[in-house]
Amino acid sequence: MLFFLLFIGLAPPPAIKVFDTPNDAGKSITITWSHSPDVQILDRYEVLRKEKDADEFVPVGVVLPPENRFVDDKVRDNYVYLYKVVAVKGEERAESEISSPVMSSPQWFSTARINVLVGIIIFSSLVLYFIYHARRGKELFIRRISGLDAVEEAVGRATEMGRPILYIPGLGGVSDIATIASLNILGEVAKKTAQYDTTLLVPNRDPLVYTVAYEICKESYTNVGRPDAFKGDNIFFITDAQFAYAAAVDGIMVREKPATNFFLGMFWAESLILAETGATTGAIQIAGTDAVHQLPFFITACDYTLIGEELYAASAYLSREPLLVGSLKGQDYGKITILFLLLIASILLLLSALPQFNFLQSIEHFFAVR
Repeated sequence: MLFFLLFIGLAPPPAIKVFDTPNDAGKSITITWSHSPDVQILDRYEVLRKEKDADEFVPVGVVLPPENRFVDDKVRDNYVYLYKVVAVKGEERAESEISSPVMSSPQWFSTARINVLVGIIIFSSLVLYFIYHARRGKELFIRRISGLDAVEEAVGRATEMGRPILYIPGLGGVSDIATIASLNILGEVAKKTAQYDTTLLVPNRDPLVYTVAYEICKESYTNVGRPDAFKGDNIFFITDAQFAYAAAVDGIMVREKPATNFFLGMFWAESLILAETGATTGAIQIAGTDAVHQLPFFITACDYTLIGEELYAASAYLSREPLLVGSLKGQDYGKITILFLLLIASILLLLSALPQFNFLQSIEHFFAVR
């Protein structure tokens, strides 16, 4: 081969193609080419670029054989460019022909994410379908959750004993999903305490959560026609220090002897401290969190525990608001659809591993024949 190179030189890449990189946000052009006949002895390929009206090509990248593709992500959108690919062996260089003009632009839609679009359409359709039927008065079944069924009983018990209800909305911030779910439940509990004229105590660790909890309770009392019964001093901020907050809440339990304790939201190492102190005062305790590591402590020390997604479903379960119930049912059926598709895909993959039933090859053969 070297003998022939002395007489005829290197062979350039015979075919170069340039195109706007698909499914991107622009500022990128892809260059591909057929290998030079001398690819086995080449040191590298050099990719050269110039704007349409420029005088000279400038190098923009190096590719080592056997690669024959380069993505130029240093271009500007809506500018026309020309490219060449140079085969290099030592001092020998062989340039390809100049490519056709090409221009980059952003794509509105990525075809690589069609599956996400299909999933969104299916999921949204299910949610809207169940919201529609819930608003028309259809009874949608929601699995019985013992901890939520006990809420009215717990409020009634506190009323009969003349003792307050203590509601802990967790120690997380308003950005935590568990805290948002807890505040939704707080609104329903506040409505019941307003109807029964029971004292509701809501100590907070986060200033923003305190502000939101205050407004939720005030609105709940107003919605049931008891704005006069609302006492703003019962919703208060303590401190943002984790264990100082836990100690303060324990003090409230010991002094006030609440008949019912709610621990709903995000909790950490203080969970057992709170739950154990509440248990020693003889209160009914209803807990719920999505913090997996704290669930064993709540299950042990509390009467009822909402596990994981039961906490998210609680506001729909208590209020029976059509929008919430329909959304909950739509999410459940969306999960069932995903599980069904995963099951079918797993079965087909297992079957394709069998020599006598290669499903994937059967599909390829079917389309090849067509």
